[in-house]
Amino acid sequence: MDKIKGQLTVYYDGMYWAGLFERNEGNRLSASKVIFGSEPSEARVYEFILKHGYELQYSPAVEAVVKEAKKNPKRMRREARKQMAEAGIGTKAQQALKLQHEQQKLERGTRSREEKKAEAERKFQLKQQKKRAKHRGR
Repeated sequence: MDKIKGQLTVYYDGMYWAGLFERNEGNRLSASKVIFGSEPSEARVYEFILKHGYELQYSPAVEAVVKEAKKNPKRMRREARKQMAEAGIGTKAQQALKLQHEQQKLERGTRSREEKKAEAERKFQLKQQKKRAKHRGR
């Protein structure tokens, strides 16, 4: 009898939180995607699995090479922490505010660069005027 393994990955895809259910039956893989909307808590995910887990519509199974290697628990913890840092944590509003902050930061940088360039050009022109005035004997 083949082993059936399941895995759930919860991620933020830019608009909403989604869950990707993967089911491995021997060497065959099928998947199902569920949209949670707002960021789900662990309790909400667990409740969803209990109530609606059997209703999931999985994709047709495809051949998959299942490589099982034992990982060091410390390495798994580091990888999980790294994935969380990449994905970012927070609500949609917090992420929108962060994006707005980054855009303002870029705009502020370009504006200050242009101001510095204009100021340097003004000083250069002033120096040139003084040099010409001095050359003319004024």
